[in-house]
Amino acid sequence: MSETNLHILIVGVGGQGTLLASRVLGRYAMLSGMDCKLSEVHGMAQRGGSVVTHIKAGKAIHSPVITEGEADIILAFELLEAKRWLHYLKPGGKLLVNSRRLLPMPVITGAAKYPEGLEQELESAGALLVDGLAAAKAAGSEKALNIYMLGVLCAALSLDRQRFTQAVCECVPQKALEINLRALEAGLAEVK
Repeated sequence: MSETNLHILIVGVGGQGTLLASRVLGRYAMLSGMDCKLSEVHGMAQRGGSVVTHIKAGKAIHSPVITEGEADIILAFELLEAKRWLHYLKPGGKLLVNSRRLLPMPVITGAAKYPEGLEQELESAGALLVDGLAAAKAAGSEKALNIYMLGVLCAALSLDRQRFTQAVCECVPQKALEINLRALEAGLAEVK
């Protein structure tokens, strides 16, 4: 995050840790001396519904809400959610996507089909697709997906790694910190 304003949209489904991820980014912004505003929108989160967090950081932030075509970065924890929110990405913005699918309830019950070709569509939009779930499991828990994806974001934006690690340490509960720090390191190593 630089001196200019940065608008990040974190999208996923309930239970993936989007809200903790937004708190870590907010803490990083504060540690960096920036103004920061967050806005969370919860869908049917307890049933795996859509969850989106708007994060704005910079010199002076007046509104937390990101409008269509304004996001510098979309950090997507699930493929379909990446597609659903893609129109919020500004031209030249970064799209960082966990490539694993989480089937929504209508797909599970057979009332709908999961869209085909999402990976190709997102790649053609410039997405960096990563297997965040596998990396989080390798770090010790699939619940560390959010911190792994933050590591990818940190590396993609060339953020201060020491300060980012401090933000993670201040936001993640102590009992889960070791696993999450391993996930963060794996995410940092993902972007060359």
